[in-house]
Amino acid sequence: MTLVAHQAARKPEACPALVLNADFRPLSYFPLSLWSWQDTLKAVFLDRVDVVAQYETKVHSPSFEMRLPSVVSLKNYVKRARAPAFTRFNVFLRDSFSCQYCGSGARDALTFDHVVPRSKGGRTTWVNIVAACSPCNIKKGGRMSREAKMFPASTPHRPTMHELNERGRAFPPHYLHESWQDFLYWDTELEP
Repeated sequence: MTLVAHQAARKPEACPALVLNADFRPLSYFPLSLWSWQDTLKAVFLDRVDVVAQYETKVHSPSFEMRLPSVVSLKNYVKRARAPAFTRFNVFLRDSFSCQYCGSGARDALTFDHVVPRSKGGRTTWVNIVAACSPCNIKKGGRMSREAKMFPASTPHRPTMHELNERGRAFPPHYLHESWQDFLYWDTELEP
């Protein structure tokens, strides 16, 4: 069955679905748990998800028509990982995408720095790596923080998944469909 876009408001490629766990919380905030329209329809037809909200955009074949889901929830709860993976991205997220030495938020200039340099026995671990802009990383070089008189704004630590998800909420994606709002910010205070 070949599905084609109905002459509606948007193309299917512009209709990702927000994926919620069975408890109606997003699987992740950053990156936001989104599926393409094709993956979403496959999950619907395999009865793995419930459709919570829909776009106006429809897809159809000669004998079938369906509005594309904008929010789906998994039928089976997926247990969240207890500890986040040690990745460059997660280090940047833990450090709010800002240099821990000068506070610069220039994402394209971010790298990471060993607080205790590798040349002095420092290891590449959560507790020894911080986000740093290229100029600060070069300035600090292979020196200890006290030698360079450069100290990280926050002590490097192993974050929890909860902490990374909360951090990620401060960096929403460029596109947020209105049907997602109740599920992304469900614990914020409501206006009277």
